Amino acid sequence: MLRIVQAKDGGICRIKLAGGALTADQADTVAAAAERFAAGEIEVTNRGNLQIRGIGSDQAGLIECLLAAGLGPRDAAGDDVRNLMLSPLAGFDPLMLFDTRPLAQHLLQALETTPRLHQLSAKFAVQVDGGEALAMLEHPHDLWLSALPLDGELYLAFGLAGCPATDSPVGAVPLAQGRELVLAVLNRFLDLATPEQTRMRQLLAEHSPDHFINGLGLTIRRDPAVVQWRRAATAGSGYLGRFSQRQPGLSAVGGAAPLGRLSPSLLRGAAQLARQWGDGSLRMTPWQSLLLPNITDERVATVIDGLTHLGLLCAADEPLARVVACTGSSGCAKAQADTKGDARQLAALISHGDPASVHLSGCSRSCAMAHVAPVTLMAQSPGHYDLYLRDAAQPGLGQLRARNLTLKEAGALLDVCSRSPLDD
Repeated sequence: MLRIVQAKDGGICRIKLAGGALTADQADTVAAAAERFAAGEIEVTNRGNLQIRGIGSDQAGLIECLLAAGLGPRDAAGDDVRNLMLSPLAGFDPLMLFDTRPLAQHLLQALETTPRLHQLSAKFAVQVDGGEALAMLEHPHDLWLSALPLDGELYLAFGLAGCPATDSPVGAVPLAQGRELVLAVLNRFLDLATPEQTRMRQLLAEHSPDHFINGLGLTIRRDPAVVQWRRAATAGSGYLGRFSQRQPGLSAVGGAAPLGRLSPSLLRGAAQLARQWGDGSLRMTPWQSLLLPNITDERVATVIDGLTHLGLLCAADEPLARVVACTGSSGCAKAQADTKGDARQLAALISHGDPASVHLSGCSRSCAMAHVAPVTLMAQSPGHYDLYLRDAAQPGLGQLRARNLTLKEAGALLDVCSRSPLDD
């Protein structure tokens, strides 16, 4: 938040949210700041944060406004390293094995206030998974932890440079040692990494996982019950519409921001619904959507109607919910196409597909999605894309199916031959 970077369309301010949560009052502040200091454009990121685009010359005024609302770090030097992902429904999900929020609070405090940890890269990321049904498990993290019941006790299985969806753990510790484990991993990384090794995957190219773990100074459980365990799949498109909570009689209600963007009026409207029918809080999700928790079941339909009226996508069959797009050439100098505008055209051309199943990327950086989508369209020039289908047997984006397609050609090809990948 304190390090505003320049883009083609002006400055960008990333607001990192603890567990994706913000109050309705804070949401109002973000909306007002986007109008006063920027072009009125707010984005939900693929890590459940917010960013304001198109910031003008008064960057100090914007930052002061956000800090006054409690949206900054405890220590300015710790702003960049607040990369800790939880389930958007941490504490509310009916399948959670433990509430990850207290552990997350301790970890965030350490990240923000420990000077040595400020040496970590701004992209170094940690995930704490409590076993929730609603969890993003495909994003790669430098360190991930997942709840694992073993022998009548709850452990935290953990992995390095990967994600729970595809990778097995390298070890586990009792839940009570979770904070100690994370801090040991972070300090071990800083002990071993060269200046060029900013991410865990780079470090592991030189040091084996065994060598890394043996230097943690902790008793790590690494028997077959741990290293052969795999995290079960999650709830798919459960972040849209109603999601029943652990608390009887309460639900969370969610809607996707069209192509990841929220107008100030839309964010204000969602905040008002949270005040009126929920607990006055919102949760941003890594699917570029938002959730309003603690809605009484009898008010769920009212809230869904309200979010839909504001312009959020609350149903899995919404055409625009199927596509994800980066900023594109209107705001990014690296993009080869107007991906936002092209995504709207493509959404009208495809007749099936799960939410967020088609990813339009303006360049090879794939900023809009941290994992590989079932379908990726990589821009080659304005209005023309190479089409890839995800294939677990192939690295990167998967199988290259066609080159230099127009949007009409891409839509036709997806409808004719890609029903199975889209619906996986």
